[in-house]
Amino acid sequence: MTDDRVVGVGPHPLPWPQDARYDRDLLANGDTRNVVDEYRYWSKDAIIADLDTRRHGFHVVIENWQHDFNIGTVVRNANAFLAHTVHIVGKRRWNRRGAMVTDRYQHIEHHPTVDDFAQYAADKRLAIVGIDIVAGSTPIESEPLPRRCVLAFGQEGPGLSEEMQTICGRILHVTQYGSTRSINVGVASGIAMYAWALQHA
Repeated sequence: MTDDRVVGVGPHPLPWPQDARYDRDLLANGDTRNVVDEYRYWSKDAIIADLDTRRHGFHVVIENWQHDFNIGTVVRNANAFLAHTVHIVGKRRWNRRGAMVTDRYQHIEHHPTVDDFAQYAADKRLAIVGIDIVAGSTPIESEPLPRRCVLAFGQEGPGLSEEMQTICGRILHVTQYGSTRSINVGVASGIAMYAWALQHA
C-alpha cells in the first residue's frame, strides 16, 4: 500500500503576498519543508528571525565523541521545544539525518572540549543540569529546573562522561517503570525539554 498523503503545499495562488518574509521560489514552486503552517512559504532567514524573538531560556549540550547518530534527534527535539542553542562538545561532525533538516533553524555551536563548554556556560551564567540515570541522580519530576540552564546529555550507551558530570550542578534522571536499565538519549532529551516547558513555557 502506498502513502498518497501530500506533504506541504503547492505553488501559492496569485496574487502573491508582498510581505518580505516570503520566498519567491517557494511561492512559485510550493513548500514541502518540515515547518508548521504559520511558516509556509517563508524564507529560512525569516523563520530564524521570528524564532529568535521568542526562543526559550534553556540550552542543550550533547557530547559527540563517537559520532552518535542520536544527536540529530536531540537537535530536532531542541527545535520542537524552541531551545535557545544546541552545543555539541567533541567532534565537530555529527550525523544530521535524524534532525530532519530542523538544524537549519536551530542555533548550533561547537566546543572542542568539556572545559571549553564549561567556560562558555560560566560566562553566560547558565546552570548545567545533567540528564542521566547514574548513582546519586534524582528524578526529574521531583526537581524544579532553572529558567536559564543547559540540559546536558551524554552519548547513547556510555551516557555523560565523568568530565561532563563534574561540571553539572546536579544530575537528574527520567523515572522508568519497566525492565530496561535506560532509555534512548533522543527520547530522554525530549522528555527533559518537555519537563522544562511544563515549568516555564
